[in-house]
Amino acid sequence: MKLICIGRNYTDHIAELENERPSDPVIFMKPDTAILLKKQPFFIPDFSDDIHHEVEVLVKIKKIGKHIQQKFAHKYYDEIGLGIDFTARDLQKQLKDKGLPWEKAKGFDGAAVIGNFFPKKAFPSVDDIEFRLEKNGSVVQQASTKLMLWKIDALIEYVSKYFTLKIGDIIFTGTPAGVGKVFPNDTLTGYLAEEQAFSIKVK
Repeated sequence: MKLICIGRNYTDHIAELENERPSDPVIFMKPDTAILLKKQPFFIPDFSDDIHHEVEVLVKIKKIGKHIQQKFAHKYYDEIGLGIDFTARDLQKQLKDKGLPWEKAKGFDGAAVIGNFFPKKAFPSVDDIEFRLEKNGSVVQQASTKLMLWKIDALIEYVSKYFTLKIGDIIFTGTPAGVGKVFPNDTLTGYLAEEQAFSIKVK
């Protein structure tokens, strides 16, 4: 099982972090050990003082594929979910400044929240799904998949050029603006359309 993550897929988030707009999707990976176990709190690791939440729409792959054309990409998934890509922003900055990989800042234990998945057919269009993250009852991130620079089917085409997609692989499709620091005792609740996909405590 692979967790394939897309960076810089929303213009407002690119501006928020003062990053350069990419000409192709930015891809990074998280190991399966990064998955936060169900019903477990997220523990802020001792190596970071600046853990950020990044809410993202998730796509679960249902069959093996390589070099998938965009027009056929819809056949490779039938479930859409919501999750969080936790990021150690201070550690990520240190690594980026040195031109080093980000894995320690993105792939640490518990850094991937995978919420509930819903049938793709429950949404009129996967290219226009509203989603949001609430922190302690207040909305901190809110967007629609229509704002993605690369939509889901385009991402599947691009990713499958480099990596064979296998059953159970999950694609994190990128985060919109509003990322921010989490603190002990925070509650993070994610909604896909109006369906609650997850609710976790921060410790």
